[in-house]
Amino acid sequence: MPDTPISSVRNNLEVITDALNTGEMKRAANILNAFHPAEVALLLESLPQSKRFFIWNMLDHDESGEILLHVGDEVRNSLINIMDPEQLLAATEGLELDDLADLLSDLPDEVTQTALNNLDSSDQTRLKSVLAYDENTAGGLMNTDTVTVRKDITLDVVLRYIRSRKNLPAHTDNLIVVDRYQHYIGTLSLTDLLTNDPSLQVRDLMEDNIEPILADESATDVAHTFETLNLVSAPVINEQHKLLGRITIDDVVDVIREEGEHSVMSMAGLSEDEDLFAPVTKSTRRRALWLGINMMTAFLAAWVISLFQSTLEELILLAVLIPVVASMGGIAGSQTLTLVIRGLALKQVGHSNSSLLLMRELGIGILNGLLWAMVVAGIAILWFHDMKLGGIIALAMIANLICAGIAGVAIPITLRKYGIDPALAGGVILTTVTDVVGIFAFLSLANWLIV
Repeated sequence: MPDTPISSVRNNLEVITDALNTGEMKRAANILNAFHPAEVALLLESLPQSKRFFIWNMLDHDESGEILLHVGDEVRNSLINIMDPEQLLAATEGLELDDLADLLSDLPDEVTQTALNNLDSSDQTRLKSVLAYDENTAGGLMNTDTVTVRKDITLDVVLRYIRSRKNLPAHTDNLIVVDRYQHYIGTLSLTDLLTNDPSLQVRDLMEDNIEPILADESATDVAHTFETLNLVSAPVINEQHKLLGRITIDDVVDVIREEGEHSVMSMAGLSEDEDLFAPVTKSTRRRALWLGINMMTAFLAAWVISLFQSTLEELILLAVLIPVVASMGGIAGSQTLTLVIRGLALKQVGHSNSSLLLMRELGIGILNGLLWAMVVAGIAILWFHDMKLGGIIALAMIANLICAGIAGVAIPITLRKYGIDPALAGGVILTTVTDVVGIFAFLSLANWLIV
């Protein structure tokens, strides 16, 4: 990797843009081709499409496959669309099999088939074993390049075997111990291999209490396992306990990053692979759907208000305070919703503790409701000189904050139960609930006690 850090790409973005604008193509090309593929990918995602395509054609393309793997799906597809089959085929060369599997899924069928035909039979078999699994599973993440040993050989034999290989796969911290049928038995750390008597056997030092990862386990669960156990690599097996490959920390970091981006973007109805400079019409269509959904929820709140039209006509001051009740409930519910979604993602929330969590958030809702009810009531009394109005908004505030706590727990758990991403739909539903409950409680109390 070159010495240039990713932060320098951001610093040089204006430099490269200026070079392009002034026609200094050679200087721009020299800067670009000194970057690591990940740095080039970051730069490409930071530019509008016209300049992005221009820069793409300026690159040497020795590492075009690596660059394509580092950009988001939308940007990758746009770059693939301007490449001819020969360029695409060249991009597949030199990639590790797990990376090749990721790239092939986006390439045209004829390029994919040619790339497969260019592999030897052994690599074809290994690649097909990766392609057989969904990309969001352990099988889709794994690399089949493993170093295996038997438990009944000495460390000296293992050391001689490693020397004969000349190199080890990246992120190798353990050798995987298997039987004659390639069934997983345990692992032998390189530290133990190098620091113990060479006459000892593998069985004397191997760890057999480390659970391997099943190939159909979700990528999210894999990331959680790596985080919890501080793993650098982990073996992957099938249901027959046969070793298929291994997952390494670099792949897990990608999963963690994608999960984080997904959580942030989906709350706005966007994809984590959204192109920052996608065509205006394309982005408009995507956002229009989410805006339409929010519009319907807003009309629902408006309909609730319309039920109390006569009340509002008699006491117009109520309209001034409606946003206070609704917004406080929305914020309180969002806090709970975010906490529960995070807990679900980290496997901290389940059937066994969801009721306890609900009671906890109910208690927080009651206490916060009482606290802010007094504050808001005091402000309303001082502002409008109306004790009844202060009492009404206080009661509505308590009711809405309690509802927000309950909804913040119940909504994501229910959505997850029915296979719906709570990060995507939870915010809209929660906002609707807190708006409707807050407005209804406030206006119905006002209708009962004042009008």
